Amino acid sequence: MQSRFFSNACLLLIALSAPPLYARQPLDNAAKTALQTALHDEYHAEAFYAAVIEKFGQVAPFSHIVKAEQNHAHALAQLMQKYGIPIPPNVLSGSVEIKNTVPATLKAACKMGVDAEIANQALYEKTLLPTVSAHQDITLVFQRLRDASQNNHLPAFKQCQ
Repeated sequence: MQSRFFSNACLLLIALSAPPLYARQPLDNAAKTALQTALHDEYHAEAFYAAVIEKFGQVAPFSHIVKAEQNHAHALAQLMQKYGIPIPPNVLSGSVEIKNTVPATLKAACKMGVDAEIANQALYEKTLLPTVSAHQDITLVFQRLRDASQNNHLPAFKQCQ
């Protein structure tokens, strides 16, 4: 009985804390572009990390972070779907263009990972987040992606250098 009450209370709190559907602001072109830019950046990271794995095998941290990048892209795709924005495929995945950027050593690939995650964090902080500040749902996802880059991916790549 007590467990059921707790479950119902939690569900009620979640429902009450969710923003009402009617309060969602329509997206302007800048916010749409921010979502598309974020997705492209996640696609690029995923494609590069997958190319590193193809060259060097299932090596950490690439084998873990490539999955995270796929999850990030999925989160962005869900937002795009919510707002009626077409979701492009990842044309960078498996491309010769990306494969040609993989360096000769794993250490150099890790350095490129560090640089990419620093650039990713800056992209979210300086460009994408300010653009979508009127949209709480997008802001929350962007903050989580930025934080994952800063707090998880960047330290992992620094360790493998």
